Amino acid sequence: MVIGIAGCPGAGKSTLAGWLATALTAAGLPAVWVPMDGFHLADVALDRLGRLSRKGAIDTFDGHGYLALLRRVRAETGTTVYAPSFDRDIEQPIAGAIAVPPDARVVVSEGNYLLAAQDPWRQVRAAMTEVWYADLDDRVRLDRLTRRHVRFGKSPEQAVRWVAEVDEPNAAAIRATRACADLHVDIDALALAP
Repeated sequence: MVIGIAGCPGAGKSTLAGWLATALTAAGLPAVWVPMDGFHLADVALDRLGRLSRKGAIDTFDGHGYLALLRRVRAETGTTVYAPSFDRDIEQPIAGAIAVPPDARVVVSEGNYLLAAQDPWRQVRAAMTEVWYADLDDRVRLDRLTRRHVRFGKSPEQAVRWVAEVDEPNAAAIRATRACADLHVDIDALALAP
């Protein structure tokens, strides 16, 4: 089973995914969290493509690679499948950092574009059992997002500008897919600490 969690930048997708994988495993249903962020294109590729200034937009991810991984996780139940992670300290994907062992019954994967209609994202959605949408009040989300950018190296001014010029245009596109989710999760109501 693959459960996807979509939502705008800063909505709490990673927090929910990590919590869910831990809770399922504790309940006797082995689960692994595999973030879509591991499929960010490396900065060297984004620079070559002229997309580094828009990192986080839908075309700055390897959507086909992500789809291939989801298909492997579902099909290769007798072997460990390795997935990339994303290291925010260096803002880069890390290949093979996450092991999905054969006994994993659930893979929880979160990302911005899981409900997007264009290919390969439409196929990504089809490779998942369900996709949930993480909802969070925009004021809270924007504050968290700005603080996260500062925590990982941007000045407060750079963070505010990045949120306005990059994250929020992406959020508008993501928000437009909200109705396609199987379940809406009120992140505020869960009171999960980021």
